[in-house]
Amino acid sequence: MRPSELYPDDLVFAHEAEAATGVPKAVIRQWASRGRIQRFQGDARQYSGQGHEYKTMYALPEIQQRAATYRPTPQRAPKAA
Repeated sequence: MRPSELYPDDLVFAHEAEAATGVPKAVIRQWASRGRIQRFQGDARQYSGQGHEYKTMYALPEIQQRAATYRPTPQRAPKAA
């Protein structure tokens, strides 16, 4: 998917994608680092001083497509001594 194929409203930050799909931000970032979804450069000047996470945007349609098959891994409780 190329940025030219996307509408401007389709590019969202990780926290917005999390709110829209229920997939945790950490998982979204992990998908991007593994090349399963694309990252897009946000306008850092518009969000200066609010942290580096606001410089990276993601395509919401890609996340929604992957979220359809996403199943969270249950966390194990620590073993009692």
